[in-house]
Amino acid sequence: MSATSGIAQHSPAPTGLFRRRSPRHIVATLFVVAVAALVVAPLLSLAVFALRGDAEIWGHLAAYVLPVALFNTALLLGGVAAVTSVIGLVTAWLVTAYRFPGRDVLVWLLPVPLAMPTYIVAYVYVDLFDALGPVQALLGGVWFLDVRSLGGAIFVMGIVLYPYIYVAARAMFQTQSACLIEVARTLGATRLMLARHVALPLARPALAVGLSLALLETLNDIGASEYLGVHTLTIAIFTTWLNRGSLPGAAQIACVMLFAVAALIALERYGRRNRRFSVSERQPRVVSPSALAGWQGWVATCVCLTPVFFGFLLPAGYLVHEVIVRGLLVGFDPALVRHTITTVVLAATATTIALALGLGAAIAVRLVRGRILSVCLLLAGLGYAVPGTVLALGLMSPLVAIDEGINGIVRALTGHGVGLVIAGSGAAVVIAYVIRFLTIATGSAQAGLARISGHMDDAARTLGAGPGALAWLIHLPLVRPALGGAALLIFVDCLKELPATLLLRPLNVETLPTYIYQFATRGNFEEGALAALLIVAVGILPVIRMVRYADRVPGEPWGTTTPSPPRS
Repeated sequence: MSATSGIAQHSPAPTGLFRRRSPRHIVATLFVVAVAALVVAPLLSLAVFALRGDAEIWGHLAAYVLPVALFNTALLLGGVAAVTSVIGLVTAWLVTAYRFPGRDVLVWLLPVPLAMPTYIVAYVYVDLFDALGPVQALLGGVWFLDVRSLGGAIFVMGIVLYPYIYVAARAMFQTQSACLIEVARTLGATRLMLARHVALPLARPALAVGLSLALLETLNDIGASEYLGVHTLTIAIFTTWLNRGSLPGAAQIACVMLFAVAALIALERYGRRNRRFSVSERQPRVVSPSALAGWQGWVATCVCLTPVFFGFLLPAGYLVHEVIVRGLLVGFDPALVRHTITTVVLAATATTIALALGLGAAIAVRLVRGRILSVCLLLAGLGYAVPGTVLALGLMSPLVAIDEGINGIVRALTGHGVGLVIAGSGAAVVIAYVIRFLTIATGSAQAGLARISGHMDDAARTLGAGPGALAWLIHLPLVRPALGGAALLIFVDCLKELPATLLLRPLNVETLPTYIYQFATRGNFEEGALAALLIVAVGILPVIRMVRYADRVPGEPWGTTTPSPPRS
């Protein structure tokens, strides 16, 4: 009896109560709560600022601005949803279920348009197909395509964003369809029946996730929509804030836009309601593709090559042509070097901070399990769902409040203030990057930690390892590959980000996206072709890694290594 009592007194208590009372676990909890607060604070500030706005401003916006912006945004989202869904599902099904000429190469090329920012593709197509462009000169003015239109915006964004659906759908086809397709073939199902009754139902979860990502990127866009003349909610926020000088009015439009974002996330959840798609615990067997001979194989090749050509090869070829013809490599603008360094420094700083916060939050949730921490981690992933324009607007008040606090302290010590420390510097841009892309870091860190058995944690604790040693010696080395992929994705996303950078950058400071934007607004985008080519060249790296990862682990959800909407 006494021996049993002694054991009970000296053995560590495994209960959650012990963990909650541990000082280290309290620190971990506070850390996760602080990370969530970093993301939620701009949204709360935006709501408060909108409520303080003048009622007359809202009346004007509701009567003259919002109807047109909502209508155009709805049409744009509907068109992009249709284009990306058709292209993504059809191409994913073809390369998974069939063998045809060039299939092995097209598997790698189909996701590549994701490396092209939508605003760069929009600039290229306007230059190519405008009334005075080379296409019209070649055709002698017989045929004219008005790219500066809603249809042009749908086309441009559709051919760039369809890889979100393609990669997710292909992973789903590889994971789930082998047995079902073989049984359906045995029962005499035709190719059309296989696609309609087997492939499409299996692709519903992938379609919901990929489509929500594509539409969130469409909402975030500002460069392509503005250049193509489509007045969306994002453009309405931008013009109301900067051109009309009404920050409260812009905040009110931003709140309406947040409702649209919430609707998209709800749509993604609704698409997966009451459905379960199980995967075998063993290595999933990839479907054995059947051969398409003769003209059918070449038709499949043309179908898969068309979006690659219009989404990547044509825009990239145009940029290379302009760089060579205009001699931008020889006589390039010296300021481009400075802008490139600025872009890299801001992106690298934001990537480092986002990885540190994301990994720390994921490890804290692993060590201290609880509903509150799970909710906080979910809130920390909301940043990617918030368009850059809305995020920049929501950050203004918190950043100004912090600067006022700093100035108050410095003024009390020295007798004079120091001006705008954060809101007027690159720190504001870095904070926006971190909030927007933090979900990539947390998602990748959680995916990496999920592969580490809990028995390893128990063994390390038995040997006396504390939470710090456990994270440093066990967790960090094992999640390093996942963090490497996340770092690459965050860095490139920061490199391409235009809306938040455009609104928060300090005066007389340019990044590569804003540098290109300045040329586009002046009507001579060709002069910024070298900067655009730099962004595209760097953007290809994470796309290649993404394809390699998907091929190596066909059963792994794509959302673990790419930005995805927050999930419970």
